[in-house]
Amino acid sequence: MSLDHYYLLGRSGLRVSRLALGTMNFGTGGFHAAYGKTEEEARPIFRRYLEAGGNLIDTADFYTAGESETILGNLIAEAKVRDRVVLTTKFTNSVAPGDPNAGGNGRKHMIRAVEASLRRLRTDHLDLFLLHTWDRITPVEEVVRTFDDLTRAGKIRYAGLSDVPGWYAARAQTLAEAHSLAPMVSLQLPYSLIDRTIELEHVAMGQSLGLGITAWSPLGGGFLTGKYRSADQGLTGVGRLSGAGSSGRSWTERDWRLLAAVESVADKLGVTMAQVALNWVATRPGVASAIVGASSAEQLDANMTALDFELPAELRAELDEASSVPPLSVYRMFTPGYQSRLVSPGVKVGDKPAGYAPAVRNWAPESSG
Repeated sequence: MSLDHYYLLGRSGLRVSRLALGTMNFGTGGFHAAYGKTEEEARPIFRRYLEAGGNLIDTADFYTAGESETILGNLIAEAKVRDRVVLTTKFTNSVAPGDPNAGGNGRKHMIRAVEASLRRLRTDHLDLFLLHTWDRITPVEEVVRTFDDLTRAGKIRYAGLSDVPGWYAARAQTLAEAHSLAPMVSLQLPYSLIDRTIELEHVAMGQSLGLGITAWSPLGGGFLTGKYRSADQGLTGVGRLSGAGSSGRSWTERDWRLLAAVESVADKLGVTMAQVALNWVATRPGVASAIVGASSAEQLDANMTALDFELPAELRAELDEASSVPPLSVYRMFTPGYQSRLVSPGVKVGDKPAGYAPAVRNWAPESSG
């Protein structure tokens, strides 16, 4: 079990682990208090991630009302690993209800958020600073320019986006490129076997414009672990999906068929359902890293072995089929089937031949002796 293979994040030289440590549950205050961990409880989780070679750590100023950042700052200083880790935080959500400039994506709040995060994290710079959620009103030019100013000031090393429309990310990146401003290198989005929505536009956009996707909720909020089962009133099982903070989502026959497929693949490989789901996400096109959280070091251990095996092609195809959703509206026209009939009938046309861009690996193959 090791996370010591690192890959570049987006179109950058920043090396990151394929599994990132999510710390939304570090702390016991605010919105995420129901399943939060004290600093003493978070320490072994944090230490275990580092011991496995992981280096990408994700938080936000909003998580547990700022406690997540404070705890992380303490743990990083205690372990003396500030230069080793790729420290990521996010801004957008309000930190002072009633103050119109204490939330959103305007320049005033962005700068305020950076300074506050730096204090809580006990550092003088952020490795990766993300816009947390599109606020629908702040001009994208203002966001991109402020990212550039913060980079030039040394407050942040890289900029990125989270939970934004595909067109917004494309416009932001194009503006940065056209005006020689600091580019975005990361795009954080929900992605799992049960929610493949980002494949419609975000994945191809990220690949084209140099935005490495970091996938959050790769286990579908815990659904793909198998701890929930179908019941007359929705589902049974203890967790976020069945608690007071659940989204109230209706679970369909398709969801339960998918869960059965995940269980079948896990049984064939002799691994857990969570490991299958994580492996699938982390090895999808355009994905730089999958964000995993844990309630204990033992649970984290299990998650971190998700990349210790390969999904055989036939089992990956089984998962792809079980989780697929037919494209609707204009997206039907972008499928290989549609285009082979109408755009390029009678010929075989592709982007590049296999082997055109072989992967670069800066490590020697393991010895067979």
